[in-house]
Amino acid sequence: MPRRERNKFVKRGETIEILIEDYAFGGKGIGRIKNEHGEFVVFVPNTLPGQFVKARVDKSKKKYAECKLLEVLTPSDQEVDMPYQEIPGAPYIKLPIEKQHEYKYQSTMDLFRKIGKVSDIEDYFDEFVSSPSTFHYRNKMEYSFSAIGYDAEKKSDVDEFTLGFKRRGTWWMGENLNTDSGLFDEALEANLHKIRNYCENTTLAPWHAPRKEGFFRYFVVRKSYKTNQLLFNLVTTSNGLKQFDLDAFAQYLVSLFGDRVAGFLHTINDEIGDRTIATSGSIELIYGKEKIVEQLLDLNFEISMKSFFQTNPKSAEKLYSKVVDYALENKEAIDNTVVMDLFCGTGTIGQIIASRATNTQIIGVDIVAAAIKDARKNAKRNNITGVEFFAADVGKFLQEHPKYRNKIRTIILDPARAGIAPKTLKKIINLNADRMVYVSCNPATQARDTEELMAAGYQIKKISLVDQFPHTAHIETVVLFEK
Repeated sequence: MPRRERNKFVKRGETIEILIEDYAFGGKGIGRIKNEHGEFVVFVPNTLPGQFVKARVDKSKKKYAECKLLEVLTPSDQEVDMPYQEIPGAPYIKLPIEKQHEYKYQSTMDLFRKIGKVSDIEDYFDEFVSSPSTFHYRNKMEYSFSAIGYDAEKKSDVDEFTLGFKRRGTWWMGENLNTDSGLFDEALEANLHKIRNYCENTTLAPWHAPRKEGFFRYFVVRKSYKTNQLLFNLVTTSNGLKQFDLDAFAQYLVSLFGDRVAGFLHTINDEIGDRTIATSGSIELIYGKEKIVEQLLDLNFEISMKSFFQTNPKSAEKLYSKVVDYALENKEAIDNTVVMDLFCGTGTIGQIIASRATNTQIIGVDIVAAAIKDARKNAKRNNITGVEFFAADVGKFLQEHPKYRNKIRTIILDPARAGIAPKTLKKIINLNADRMVYVSCNPATQARDTEELMAAGYQIKKISLVDQFPHTAHIETVVLFEK
């Protein structure tokens, strides 16, 4: 078998310094290496044109390489100073928001041209919806403890008790968050160093990732914008738990945040995997309540630590409003028909449509039974009638519920990041709806599915972009398809 020809520019694992010249979808900066062998393309995520960066080569192919960003050595001349501590989760916080929108729009349109084969995509563009809040918009943050910190002066790792985020490009090293990151609750982040000091003074160790040992692992906080309350979850191992007073820690949180503390939970996670909620661990309520209430478009939702809920609720209201506008655009056409909310999760979109539509039946379908249980509870809490939820596979749905055959005229699709599996997409097409409203947090997979939908006789009528996550590369797209 012939050996695969290697590129003559970079090797896997090599550290390079490169100028970023262009921007591609998903926040991938494009750099180019030129030498006697020709020109070679290098992709570095979370970078901007004009930045000179240090990066590590993760994948080295014949015609291009994919890298991990280690450090921005020289900023782009488009960037401006910000009063926030820089964190890996907000790589574009120094880029003016209008410029961020410009990059997101252009790169998303490029995707639909290249992957979706829609050469005139701009003709269908409806609206770019900005996040109502550019800063402090998140309702959840996960902070990591680490026994290995970073000394910025020496540019090396140090033994240090840290609470904050993983250092960019590493899995074993943490960096303290000492002040407001600009993304989450300002008062919480201003007090995070006090919480770190409290934990450090117990003399119990933070998690040492290479050794897979330690006591403190994560500190997770959820916030309700409706009530301004905070729900806390401290994640530790069981090793050392007898020496830690959970009730005293709960009272310490109350001393810092008063009646903003809705509840405090403690999770035991003895697994070596890097995630907050362990599959085999336990979670226990130590103080207050285990849920907070959030509001979306006048509907109330109870959220626990494990619940999936939109991270930027104010922007999610804009997103859902756009989905509902598209779904109900031609009200006469949907009278006395069924609207199917597919991949409905906890039923948010279905409930909003049911609260606004008359003479229309709404059904929410999801394969995850636990999500459907939550959806039914939420609808009951909000006194929403006219919506029914089913735990079912889309391919078998009409066999199990034949009364809906030929009545589903509108389908709303809101799949996970991976998009819709090809087999599932064929089943959806076979439902033979007149229109589809496809919501996506990953326009690359949506563009791929667009080609398939167009081949099946659907045409794009409108496309809108919703900025759910300012200062990141993420963008949500809402596309209206009609037969």
